[in-house]
Amino acid sequence: MPIAVFVILTTCQIFPSAVRWGMDFLARARSVIEIETDGLRQMSARLDASFTAAVEIMQSTLDQRGKIIVVGIGKSGNIGHKIAATLNSTGATAVVLNSQNALHGDLGIVSDGDAVILLSYSGETSELLDLLPFIKRFEVRMIAMTGKPSSTLSQHCDVTLDTSVDREACPLNLAPTSSSTAMLVMGDALAMVLLEARGFTEEDFAKFHPGGSLGRALLTKVSDIMRSDAALPIVSEAATVIDALHMMNQTRSGAAIILTPEGRLAGIFTHGDFARSFQKDPMLGQRPVVELMTRNPISVDADSLAVEAVKMIGHNRIDDVVVLDADGKPIGLIDTQDFARLKII
Repeated sequence: MPIAVFVILTTCQIFPSAVRWGMDFLARARSVIEIETDGLRQMSARLDASFTAAVEIMQSTLDQRGKIIVVGIGKSGNIGHKIAATLNSTGATAVVLNSQNALHGDLGIVSDGDAVILLSYSGETSELLDLLPFIKRFEVRMIAMTGKPSSTLSQHCDVTLDTSVDREACPLNLAPTSSSTAMLVMGDALAMVLLEARGFTEEDFAKFHPGGSLGRALLTKVSDIMRSDAALPIVSEAATVIDALHMMNQTRSGAAIILTPEGRLAGIFTHGDFARSFQKDPMLGQRPVVELMTRNPISVDADSLAVEAVKMIGHNRIDDVVVLDADGKPIGLIDTQDFARLKII
């Protein structure tokens, strides 16, 4: 018997359920996603006043300068770390309490006035239940996140969030899949509703993410990144198209700003304007640039945040924005290439 055939037959005899000839991987993947999605829809439909109460507990805790403590075991513990991380990133102070170390000193992170979120799908996890009497020695409010609203954990908490699912996406209905996803999404819902309730803004978000592109965009001003002085492509209304192109080439810019004799903004002439006009008139070089420029171009104040320029460029589908000073005079230009170079986007 050929070795390959022997190996296949032996494998099938030892692990008869491990080999699925003709198994449709995509169909199984879609089934997993559908099962978990159905679980989320059902959880969404069950939301009630308990969710509101949980958000109010968390908000009042933070308003009184308390913190949110997240506790979980196993997969629930992993989800707890994600929930705490999301809360922290949105300005809600949160810490994870390791249940195994809690009875050996880590209870020191708990203070009167805190809110505690306890995660256990069964609501009967012994390590978590053993911790409850010691947590309740503090003046804290407790939120249970469980798939068993009548569990022991639920009975000892102020509020219960029901994350029950009909079945796990695991074909054996054993590995936490749908249930852990439900907890994760419930945590996201708490964090996002809490974010809005507290009036958390983009600028607040940037404070906690200074290293990311959004943080840079929100903390950087237009005046910090604009092209100015010798790098600013400016021509007068009397300039020709060739003059404007020479200036754009000299400053390595995709546009030229056209000024009135009083130094105010008359318009902008871009490579796009040139390309479109050249198709109609290949001899347009000596024509006055004012005939082809865009009047009343999109502009932004120098003191604005860079994110405003990002929004303007994206919303208006343009490549360049003129920067104005307090008197409305052009003092700079922002090119989309500048955003990428400075890692703003």
